[in-house]
Amino acid sequence: MPTSEPSSYRPGDVVVVPFPYRDRFAEKRRPALVVSNDELAAEGFVWVAMITSAKNSRMRHDQPISDLPRAGLSTPSVVRPIKLACIEPTRIVRRSGCLPPSDSQRALAAVSGFIGKGSGRKPNP
Repeated sequence: MPTSEPSSYRPGDVVVVPFPYRDRFAEKRRPALVVSNDELAAEGFVWVAMITSAKNSRMRHDQPISDLPRAGLSTPSVVRPIKLACIEPTRIVRRSGCLPPSDSQRALAAVSGFIGKGSGRKPNP
């Protein structure tokens, strides 16, 4: 449902959300990085990228988080830009912090690297 005001969440914010699993009909409350902007928020949605423990098996596009206290995290963690969710702002449990600008820029660049790029194939008509 579209809102008349943009969300108060900004790119680079770390939020706690019920993040969906990809292989089952369940969700787990976990930290995530806001990667969308005010224009999408004005439509009533927020895009977030999963944040997971750095001790989990590494994926090649994972982005390390350098300032855990600033992000509101207690254990070494990474942004996983290949795991995104589109949620309504009302599903955000709370804001826990934000990434340092350099971490945020790196993670946002990793996410944007996946958007609209393919193997040279033309989009479907």
